Amino acid sequence: MRARGSPLTVSILAKFSALAEARETLLRAGRDPFHVVFDQVLSATEGSIDGRKVLLFGTNNYLGLSHDPACLAAAAETAAHQGTGTTGSRIANGTHGLHDQLETELAAFFGRRSCMVFTTGYQANLGMLGALGGKGDTLLIDADSHSSIYDGCRLSQAQVIRFRHNDPDDLHRRLRRIGEAPGSRLIVVEGIYSMLGDVAPLAEIAEVKRDTGASLLVDEAHSFGVLGERGRGLAEAVGVEQDVDFIVGTFSKSLGSVGGYCVSDIPGFEILRLACRPYMFTASAPPSVIASTRAALRQLAGMPVLRQRLWANATRFYGNLQAAGFRLGPRVSPIVAVRMPDVASAVTFWNALLGQGIYVNLTLPPATPDGQPLLRCSVTASHSEAQVDTAVDRFIATAATLGLRLQEAPAALQAAN
Repeated sequence: MRARGSPLTVSILAKFSALAEARETLLRAGRDPFHVVFDQVLSATEGSIDGRKVLLFGTNNYLGLSHDPACLAAAAETAAHQGTGTTGSRIANGTHGLHDQLETELAAFFGRRSCMVFTTGYQANLGMLGALGGKGDTLLIDADSHSSIYDGCRLSQAQVIRFRHNDPDDLHRRLRRIGEAPGSRLIVVEGIYSMLGDVAPLAEIAEVKRDTGASLLVDEAHSFGVLGERGRGLAEAVGVEQDVDFIVGTFSKSLGSVGGYCVSDIPGFEILRLACRPYMFTASAPPSVIASTRAALRQLAGMPVLRQRLWANATRFYGNLQAAGFRLGPRVSPIVAVRMPDVASAVTFWNALLGQGIYVNLTLPPATPDGQPLLRCSVTASHSEAQVDTAVDRFIATAATLGLRLQEAPAALQAAN
């Protein structure tokens, strides 16, 4: 029996020993990819690390609005007049006029009656799923869902069922197995999946939803501002907005700020403000952040040319990497995932790219969908053709230096490029 006051023999952090060992392995190979410090972010496409300029190809800043002059001016003016923070949650002193105005504008943008704004996109999923999934209910989530979706499910008291990634038939089978059991059913999918840039088969999933009487929540975090005629996301792009009961998203991608939202037409939506614990007990976003987000929403709505530039850059980057023989995600997307053969190659390649002034995201198992390491790139509307071509050239040069064997591109693709 341990004497009172004697030290514990096992550290409370011992459970993370395997993670710590993996991190040490990364550090021996070079820079810590999960602790990159930018001296300065100079623009939507350039930054500085250790005094060296780098091209940013890993920021999710899809429309380049983090440095838009109108957004910068709105943030600066609001901070000067309304202070640096709210110091309270939305249900206390944390709702300012700007918060209400942004909710009204987002609801109108999506053609919905109701909107809740959260301090982060992560909290939007955490709060909505934690509140919507009650005891006796069932949440059916795509197996490749984001961590915020999994954590929201854990916060709920609902039964959680995973269905195979992008497989409406598997979803339908699992719903049929539930049968007439009591409780609500909520299907949860994403618009664009953040690792490989693939999209959900949302039209088919909406058909399953109609056939089974389930509700449907779509996380449009990476598709908001990217897909659809007006930039409303995948549901708009495939014409099933009327089938989606809840749209969740974030401001930290296409709007270049930070925060999250949920829009809906469901009657009684307002009660969720009192049911979502991450909404109730988190300080609300500073007024300056809300102001810049409102300005970015106006830019998104009024400048469709931003989406056109984004897709032109994405097509150029994806096509040229594919023509060079790199193995990529399944389709052209602003998220371009470059598959690496193993973890050691991925870590070495990432360090070499950064040394050549190209910043991308290193993504390792188990975070990757199929257990294969990725160099996850994201393209923006602000990248110039020259910057895109520079990044491609340095990918090719790094592969040659490291002796990475590339696959031969199809003849038709080579001719096209």
